[in-house]
Amino acid sequence: MRNQMKLTANRRGPRHNFLINEASLFFLLLLSVYSCKKHEDPLPVTYGIAQFIYTSDLHYGESRTFRGAMVEACMVNEALVQQINKLPAMTYPADGGVSEGTMVGAFDYIIIGGDITSRQEVGPPQIQPATVSWGQFAAGYLNGITLTNRNNQKAGFLLECGNHDVSNDIGYPKPIDPPTDAAAMVNIYNLMMNPPVPLTNSTYNYSTDKINYSKNLAGVHLMFVNMWPDSAERIWMEKDLANITVTTPVIIFTHDQPDCEAKHFTNPNGSHDINSTDKFENLVDERFKDGTTTDAESTIEQRNMVAFLKTHQNIKAYFHGNDNWNEFYIFKGPDNDINLYVYRVDSPIKGTISGIEAPDGIGDETKLSFQTIVIDGDSKTLTVRECLWNTSGITSPLIWGTSSTISLN
Repeated sequence: MRNQMKLTANRRGPRHNFLINEASLFFLLLLSVYSCKKHEDPLPVTYGIAQFIYTSDLHYGESRTFRGAMVEACMVNEALVQQINKLPAMTYPADGGVSEGTMVGAFDYIIIGGDITSRQEVGPPQIQPATVSWGQFAAGYLNGITLTNRNNQKAGFLLECGNHDVSNDIGYPKPIDPPTDAAAMVNIYNLMMNPPVPLTNSTYNYSTDKINYSKNLAGVHLMFVNMWPDSAERIWMEKDLANITVTTPVIIFTHDQPDCEAKHFTNPNGSHDINSTDKFENLVDERFKDGTTTDAESTIEQRNMVAFLKTHQNIKAYFHGNDNWNEFYIFKGPDNDINLYVYRVDSPIKGTISGIEAPDGIGDETKLSFQTIVIDGDSKTLTVRECLWNTSGITSPLIWGTSSTISLN
């Protein structure tokens, strides 16, 4: 009997194992089907909203007529900072743009487009050294801005250099005093590039220490390009763009306008130095190709930049300072063969309409403005709004001006 039971058990064993294996196979089949379905229908990626303040050409060291008196740039910038700090309580206008009709709220970053300092030219009037100007900027903006992000943390800064900042470091065709002061360049570099060992005035070298960096925010790639995207900077840009997909929208921030001034290129003459005869400022590495004088148009250089833009169709917009007033326009290139959305921002000091670059040397201070930039990463939409901040003097409310909304697709 014991043997019979053993035999029966042996006969049932394989069938029992087969049933277990059959059930396991069915379970694995169901799991496989579910996994395939999950792969075919992934959860949508959401990017949300990113917001920025954008201004440029602060020109600490200069003076201008402002609210009835001739005052230093630090006082004008202090008034601007006070107005910027009021912005979160404002409501966006009903202009069809991103976040229209909603409270402004938190900001991710404040973007400064360069020329934080003014060139320390020999007077009269004598312009203060870059070291003094940087100290005023740090107190006024880095410590004075009270904006916070959505995590209730202090909003960050994205800084660029401008031609005045660079010339203070490398020299200028006209006399400057001191002959060099790298304070602005060193501090911008250390803050934005975060080197393992912070650079100093004595270790910073403009030839090798360019301020190029990028950030991905709300599904959009922001590129901050040293001075202007010349052939040297485009080498870095190519490498940087290789890290994103060709469908990721890209926005360029730089100091100079797309039709860059000839004088900002490297001297094509003689020893290629900075001198009072040729008047080239050597701010970008590329040697000027359109002639030997600074009054020529930068046609060849622009064509080469346009060719680069054509190979990167995901570059959708370009922001700049240098020649300052509020303007939203389309750059078509020297041969009218490209359409790039461009945003030019005003300066609190040297605006062509609002400041000392106006024909009368005074300007209309009621036109002083900065910009807000809002990106909707889900709809891939960009809205830029002009914000007028001094329409009626010390009691001025913030008033929305013109706006522009474009698709980043």
